[in-house]
Amino acid sequence: MAYVIGHGTAALFKGADPVLSLPAWLPITLFVAGLIPALVLGVRAGIRSQQGAGGSRKHAEQLLGIAWCTAFTALFLAITGLTRAFDQPGLQDMLWAAGSVLVVGLMNIAEGTARRNNLHYTLGSWLALVAATSLFTTDILGVYTVLAIAAGGGYAVATVLEHRRLAALSTAATLRTGKDPANERQPDQLHLR
Repeated sequence: MAYVIGHGTAALFKGADPVLSLPAWLPITLFVAGLIPALVLGVRAGIRSQQGAGGSRKHAEQLLGIAWCTAFTALFLAITGLTRAFDQPGLQDMLWAAGSVLVVGLMNIAEGTARRNNLHYTLGSWLALVAATSLFTTDILGVYTVLAIAAGGGYAVATVLEHRRLAALSTAATLRTGKDPANERQPDQLHLR
């Protein structure tokens, strides 16, 4: 929803001939308002995946958490450097929109690989490709429109598929053990592939 509402609002607000006249702070505020719950849920999922895991698995999860910080720090430095080198302040807006989706996509690929989650890996691949492709539109309106529709749509599809995947895992575990994993609080059941 953060991509659809935040980037969608930005697409309507930005560009040479904006569709809507909105306060400049509104699109980013809507994006962040959607992003905060996503970050909280992501951190909770990462912590839950470490429960009952061995030392190497916990270490891998911790490295993934650190990699998120490193990736966004590197993105900040790259965007700041490019913006200064080419003296185009408008470039920063495009690069932050596309670059952050690219980083999220690449991190999802890493998490999908580490957790052996094909859906996570596929979503990350989709996001990375959408982010890079959005820059071919050459204007900020196009970038935000592509990200709102394609990246937001990718998350919507992945959400539906994830609910189905988890339901199938729960059913399979119940049939195999005769116990419902939701009642047993077995976090590793969520990561079986």
